[in-house]
Amino acid sequence: MSERGRFVTFEGIDGAGKSTQIGVVANALRERGIAIVITREPGGTPLGEALRDVILHQPMTPAAETLLLFAARAEHLERVIRPALAAGQWVLCDRFTDATYAYQAGGRGMSVERIGELEQWVHPDLQPDLTLLFDVPPDVAAGRLALARSADRFESERTDFFGNVRRAYLARAADQPQRFIVIDGTQAADVIGARLRELMLRWNG
Repeated sequence: MSERGRFVTFEGIDGAGKSTQIGVVANALRERGIAIVITREPGGTPLGEALRDVILHQPMTPAAETLLLFAARAEHLERVIRPALAAGQWVLCDRFTDATYAYQAGGRGMSVERIGELEQWVHPDLQPDLTLLFDVPPDVAAGRLALARSADRFESERTDFFGNVRRAYLARAADQPQRFIVIDGTQAADVIGARLRELMLRWNG
C-alpha cells in the first residue's frame, strides 16, 4: 500500500497571485522526488470544467452557486483528489472549500451553517493538510485584475465584496492556524516564490 499523499490548497481573493505560485511549489516538490497532481476548483474534471463555465459566467442565485460548487467538488473528489492521494501523490489544488466559506458566505451572505452541512455531506473525512492563503488588500487585487483582458462575474465584483471575502479568509486562517499559512501577496513574485520553496523544504505534511 502506498503512503497517503498530501493535500495542499491555494486560496486568496481574485488577483492575489496564488495561481502563479502553484508552479513554484510544484517544482520544489518534484525536486524532492514527490509525484504531484495540479488541479483547480471549480473544475478538475470534464463535468467540473463545464460547471466552472456556468458558475463564472451565468447569472444565478447564491444558493444555486453554492450547490453547483459542491456538485463540481463531489465529482472532483471522486475522480481526481481521492484517487491521487490514495496512490501516494500530492494534490496541489487552486481553491477548495475554504473558498466557498469566503466567497459564498463572506461575499454572498450564504449561511455558514448551510455550507457546513454541504461540506459534511461531500467530504466529512477530508480536509487539506496545508492551506496557503495569499493575502492582498482588495485595491491591490483590483489593480491587477484591471490588466486582465476580460473579467468573469467574480472578478467583476466591487471592492467591498472582496473586502468581505478577504475578512472571511483571514478569520478562517485565525481559527485554524495549524493548517493555514498566510502569505503576504503584495510582495514581489520572486520573493514569494523563495519563501514558498523554503516552506516546502521544511514542511513534511
